[in-house]
Amino acid sequence: MLSDQLSGRDADRPELQACLTYLRAGDTLVVPSRARLSRSLQDLITLIAQLRRRWIGFRSLHENLGTTTHGGRLVFHVFAALAEFIRELIVNRTREGLAAARGVRLGRPSAMTPE
Repeated sequence: MLSDQLSGRDADRPELQACLTYLRAGDTLVVPSRARLSRSLQDLITLIAQLRRRWIGFRSLHENLGTTTHGGRLVFHVFAALAEFIRELIVNRTREGLAAARGVRLGRPSAMTPE
């Protein structure tokens, strides 16, 4: 069992790399949550594709999700897309909140002028 305390946002984590090196054909990578493995949809799809090419399964306990069946792979892709969508919403809200705090108006110019 390997444990990584770093964020799932960064794909280049030492413990993750050690785990991927350790896995062999027929093994299954089990993670507590899909988001702990990766928050980027592209990174996650790339990682799962690499695992599949090596005949390694994937299982996420929190989402009760695996990639060893066709249905599991479909559900996996839907969950991954939803997670990335939520992450983008959070990033946009944060950006808008910071801009509002600085007094910067976002969006198109107002149709009314001060005159």
